[in-house]
Amino acid sequence: MPDVVGCLGCDIAAGRCAVPGGILYETTRWIVNHAVGRLNLGTLIVAPREHVVAVANLDDIAASELGPLLRDAAGVVEAICRPEQTYVCVWSHGPTERRHLHILVQPVTTAMVARYGGLRAEKLQATLMTTGEPPATADVEQFCDEARQRFAARIGPPPAR
Repeated sequence: MPDVVGCLGCDIAAGRCAVPGGILYETTRWIVNHAVGRLNLGTLIVAPREHVVAVANLDDIAASELGPLLRDAAGVVEAICRPEQTYVCVWSHGPTERRHLHILVQPVTTAMVARYGGLRAEKLQATLMTTGEPPATADVEQFCDEARQRFAARIGPPPAR
């Protein structure tokens, strides 16, 4: 599907919207960046470059790149954050229609669970989305610097496009 101006995922992929820490890693079909908004420090977004709204709509190349990229993104998050658990969740719901597919790779630490009264899984994520404080930009940029190095060490440099 073509680039959709005004879609956050498309705007990030096309460089029309800067994200703190920048793009951490990219393949021919995917980009990885730190989440914007209220999700906790270390939450990565793995999103298709193109405006895809469902996993079922991925082409063969995107599908073949996805598994290894998710594994490596989770490995980077695990190495930096040392979480109790790393969530990997597919999101694409909008208020009335599907939006740009994005897959969260989210570290959940014991301290974070305690701070939110023991909530986990979707209850924790819903609470973060409505009451969480966005991480400081300087902290996101520092995390991203380390994440970029760890991606390069795990996978090597991004492939030429």
